[in-house]
Amino acid sequence: MGEYRAVFDAEVEFVNGGGLRTDGFRLDVPGPEVTDDELAALLVRHLGLLMVGEVRIRNRSVVAEPHKGGRGVDPPATAGRRLVELNHVIGDGMVTLPGWPAPRITEWLAREASRQRYAPGVEFHVARIDMIANTGTYVDTPSHRYADGADLSGVGLDRLADLPGVVVRVPAGTRAVDRLLLAPYEVAGRAVLLHTGWDTHFGTDRYAAPDAPFLTCDGASWLVAAGATLVGIDSINIDDMTPAAAGERPAHSALLAAGIPIVEHLTGLDALPPAGFRFTAAPPRVAGMGTFPVRAFAVV
Repeated sequence: MGEYRAVFDAEVEFVNGGGLRTDGFRLDVPGPEVTDDELAALLVRHLGLLMVGEVRIRNRSVVAEPHKGGRGVDPPATAGRRLVELNHVIGDGMVTLPGWPAPRITEWLAREASRQRYAPGVEFHVARIDMIANTGTYVDTPSHRYADGADLSGVGLDRLADLPGVVVRVPAGTRAVDRLLLAPYEVAGRAVLLHTGWDTHFGTDRYAAPDAPFLTCDGASWLVAAGATLVGIDSINIDDMTPAAAGERPAHSALLAAGIPIVEHLTGLDALPPAGFRFTAAPPRVAGMGTFPVRAFAVV
């Protein structure tokens, strides 16, 4: 197969003001059938543009021409090694989703009672927790959305543990994370973590407010096509939860249909570099369950 390049004019508008214009820009494309939306995403990725609001493509043509190469190389990891917690602590009575049952942590075997079972001076404590699966920071597997999807016991560690990660910084005030915000990042084979900053509201009424950030259907479809391994967010839901969304869950549907686990209610993403770290969010292997809390963390 031959190689192709697009020749086009473009106008780029940024969500924080200002813009960029290119005339007669030439860019490698996968084939002659490339669409304007795909070309816009390729341009944003190639130039490494952040906080893009809109790209308008004009005077486009595609020519048979050898590729010249593009950008998108991860920065090198810094020296040393540290572990970063990215999960909320689960405590008795904590609220994750307003209106959903809170966890209850009690004693099954108290230390005093255990002394009757063991040798003198030996005691143990065994706690009991009663909670729904969607508590704290948790992972969604395909069976959460689809009856025939893989459950916690069916999703391999290659989808949950020791994954190369990338953080997508979402501009303050931005609700909808779409294709253009994602396009600058190399996501193939990576855990893609959406850093919205909404975790600062966790445990308050504000956390469930209608303006909580989310991943759009277009953004989810782009992540699937680009080969993301896992997607996480530090917001209350990866989908839009406003009444206008009418209960639709396009991000859940697209990602889980593609076998891509979702981690919701992350926290602490501001402590991570843009790339150069490994991410883990592995739950117990419980058959018949589609979601479960995780101790999400990164190795930087």
